[in-house]
Amino acid sequence: MTKQLTQITRRGLLGAFAATAMIAAPTYSNAFGLLRGAGDIRRIKMYSGRTGESMDTIYWIEGEYIPEAIKEINHFMRDWRSNDVIRIDPRTVDIMAASHRLMDVSEPYMLLSGYRSPATNAMLRSRSSGVAKHSLHLVGQAADLRLKSRSVGQMAKAAEACSSGGVGRYSRSNFVHMDCGPVRSWGG
Repeated sequence: MTKQLTQITRRGLLGAFAATAMIAAPTYSNAFGLLRGAGDIRRIKMYSGRTGESMDTIYWIEGEYIPEAIKEINHFMRDWRSNDVIRIDPRTVDIMAASHRLMDVSEPYMLLSGYRSPATNAMLRSRSSGVAKHSLHLVGQAADLRLKSRSVGQMAKAAEACSSGGVGRYSRSNFVHMDCGPVRSWGG
C-alpha cells in the first residue's frame, strides 16, 4: 500500500487547471524561459519506491513559491534512511520540473536520492567510487531520478537544455543526477 502526501490548499484547488495548462503548454529548448514569468504554474510529480510515497504538487504560482508545497517537497526528498529533513534548494526542483516538462511526459519521476545526511553519504561512498565526498545531496541541491518511459540520454539532454546546473548520466544504474550547482555534465 502506498502512502499519499496530501494537503488541501489553494494549490489543490488549482490542480485541475494546472493539469490542463501543463498539457497545453508548448515546449522550448530553454526550460527556464518556459518556467519564468507572471501567471505561470510549476508542478512536480514524484514517487519513491523506498518509502512508498508519491506526490503531485504545484509548488509555484504567479511568481511565488508556495510554502506548504515546498515543505512537502522537503519532506518527500528527505534522507529516507535516517528520516532527516532539510530545505531542498528550489532551484533544483525548478530544474527537475523544467526537464520533466521538456520531455512531455505524464509519468512521475522515481526519486532515488534527494537529501543525504553526512552518515548516509559516507556509507554510500564506502560502497561506490561514484559518490562525491562533498556531494550537493548533502546540502539539498541535488536529486537522482529515473523515468521508465525515457532513457538516461533523453533525461540528461532535457536537463542539459536548462543550462542551469550539473547533469550526471549513470547509464549502468539507469538514473540521471540533476543539481543546481555549476553548469557541467559527466557520465555516459
